[in-house]
Amino acid sequence: MSTILIRLLLLLGALALPGALNAQSGSVSGPGSGESSGESSGESSGETGEPSLSLPDAVPDALFSGSRSRQVLMAQVLLDRSRHSPGVIDGFSGANTSRAIRHYRRAHHLPEGDGIDERLMRSLVETQGSEVFTRYTITQEDAAGPFETVPSGMVEMAEMERVGWNSPEEKLAERFHMAQSFLEALNPEADFGSAGTEIFVVERGDEEFSGELARIEVLKSENSVVALDAEGKVLASYPATIGSDQFPSPSGEMEVTAVAPEANYTFTPEGRDWGPDETLVIPPGPNNPVGGIWIDLSKEGYGIHGSPDPQLIGKTASHGCVRLTNWDARALAGAASQGIPVSFE
Repeated sequence: MSTILIRLLLLLGALALPGALNAQSGSVSGPGSGESSGESSGESSGETGEPSLSLPDAVPDALFSGSRSRQVLMAQVLLDRSRHSPGVIDGFSGANTSRAIRHYRRAHHLPEGDGIDERLMRSLVETQGSEVFTRYTITQEDAAGPFETVPSGMVEMAEMERVGWNSPEEKLAERFHMAQSFLEALNPEADFGSAGTEIFVVERGDEEFSGELARIEVLKSENSVVALDAEGKVLASYPATIGSDQFPSPSGEMEVTAVAPEANYTFTPEGRDWGPDETLVIPPGPNNPVGGIWIDLSKEGYGIHGSPDPQLIGKTASHGCVRLTNWDARALAGAASQGIPVSFE
């Protein structure tokens, strides 16, 4: 990898931004620039000759004001592509990004730690490429909905046909593993409900494993879920909300008994001192209490599931189960099958 690229990433904190220099190909891609103009917006900076990059006109300069960092954003996108999930991609440093960095370092035999340094970024770029943003054209399906305000109460949710999306912004943010607030800040003038609208999104990772899942480890002290193959190689790691002091998650060995990618949520009041006093069946959908995704475990009442609030993963408590973002839960559910061992440690 070139010295220019390393300087670009680490000294300038620069990104392969839409409408700006792609550090590997030197191509330009962004609204108003043509599909691939072959031009370069990189310029020499001072006597060092180091390239400098600027945001395209369509992206507000204020996007990276305050504590949002270009370097953190790039690390989050590349970690997501490496299947070491940082949770929501938003450009802000935090516990979930630190967790992903630790797991990536272990998997790639880098020095322990949770910081972003030259060696980490070199490894991420070499294994995942340097692209961060891409363009996406909103389709008729994206814009069609249906969208409706999801009530907060379970009684009201149970009356819905499906607990779907509140808005097209929410739907698109989840598809691209982004915080909705970041998607909106990146595209301040976009009409997300209009088919044909071009927006900037991140080059997120896919949701398929590169190997066969053989074991799942729930690491309670780290608020992490780790997927391994038969030889113990880490296939993926995810931030997780794992129980609470009041409702602790179990310990020991279990196994997957079933996978429901379109799960409803059944609430029963027996034995609970929270929630309504009646049995309710809440229909499937990304905003039901389990995000519409459920991996059932052999201990009754426990499972690994999604969440309607991806920004809260790893930051709040659960009622004993294991919560992931919907996209991480979907990836794990897609690889899981009956009989896969699950250990709570």
